Amino acid sequence: MQDETSKSTQFDIETIFRGSEDWGFHWEIIFRTVIMYIIILVALSVLGKRGVKQLSVFELVIIIGFGSAAGDPMFYKDVGLFNAIVVLGCIIVLYKITTYLVFKSRKIEELIEGKPICLVDNGKFAISNFNKEPLGYDEFFAEMRIKGVSHLGQVEKAIIEVSGEVSLYFYADKDVKFGLPILPELYAEKHKSILSKGTYSCGFCGFTDDTEATDKHICPICKKDEWVKSIDKKRIT
Repeated sequence: MQDETSKSTQFDIETIFRGSEDWGFHWEIIFRTVIMYIIILVALSVLGKRGVKQLSVFELVIIIGFGSAAGDPMFYKDVGLFNAIVVLGCIIVLYKITTYLVFKSRKIEELIEGKPICLVDNGKFAISNFNKEPLGYDEFFAEMRIKGVSHLGQVEKAIIEVSGEVSLYFYADKDVKFGLPILPELYAEKHKSILSKGTYSCGFCGFTDDTEATDKHICPICKKDEWVKSIDKKRIT
């Protein structure tokens, strides 16, 4: 009885490396890793640039894959170290293959990493492009306010980069025009009725025009009918 207990508690190097599975299971590990690598890559691409802000898709794949592969054998006795080594090696090979394909093919690069998208063009939202990114107005407005923007008339172009960062290109002070205010208290003042003549911006696309007082005014660009009083304040730098 004592011999059996002693035998069961021995420091079994083979079991530590192999785990509870036979050696043939490692081919299945490679197959599983390839499938999960592809799934993670696709999921992160679908998530969009803002979801992986400050990290590339590749970096996140490596972090997730390495973290799982290295963590499991630390905690679970039946997960062998060799299993983790196989997974890590497989991820490195897949990473090398993916980066090679991205380097060789621009289409694959755009498919995996995406491409810069213009969100604001000449002081108005590029609505068709804006809909390509899972980015809400509140989040986008907050990003621009952090960079000192108070209305779209100050912005010539706003581009979301492949990293998820937003690049802003401003009009010179002399060229700043009336635009949709993005300050919370001003943007909240949206009305369907225009009570007095003035310059108003569409609350949806940012189209700005001089408008007479009217009970209902339809935006010629997006066909929406909510308007915000425009402002032409210069940027403070």
